[in-house]
Amino acid sequence: MSQSENKAMDQNTGSLAMPKAEAGPAMPRALLKAFTRLNVWVYRASSGRLMNKLAGDPICLVNMTGAKSGQPRTMPLMYVPYNAGVLLVASQGGAPKHPVWYQNLVKYPDIVVEQGGRKLALTARVLEGEEREAAWLVCVEHFADYAVYQERTNRLIPVFYCEPRQ
Repeated sequence: MSQSENKAMDQNTGSLAMPKAEAGPAMPRALLKAFTRLNVWVYRASSGRLMNKLAGDPICLVNMTGAKSGQPRTMPLMYVPYNAGVLLVASQGGAPKHPVWYQNLVKYPDIVVEQGGRKLALTARVLEGEEREAAWLVCVEHFADYAVYQERTNRLIPVFYCEPRQ
């Protein structure tokens, strides 16, 4: 079965069912941006009831500030619930470079995460050392393909812990 034949819309959640951990050609940038805008609009319009999963796993909307532009940005990202906040994994499917949003969170760590109908004001920080390793195990338990993504790349995939603002 081809990758395009393996994609199907989940009628219950409205999420796109994607094959897991398959490396393929990157989506053209303009198409990716258009899909991201559509995903954000539908997610918000439905209070998170539609377009709320990627490959069967939950996503949230992360509202952040662009590192270069200083402009507001919203990204639909997979997340892992963790303590009072969430973990965000900058895997980009095991690509050789960090996703663009990585630099946004490093420069402007105050974010707002939308999960369903609720909004959480959080501060993101990159985990290091033993703290990262412990969180990484939780992430891989939640979404096993993160381990596959790590094998695809020479970079250590960053994990952000986003905790309630003080």
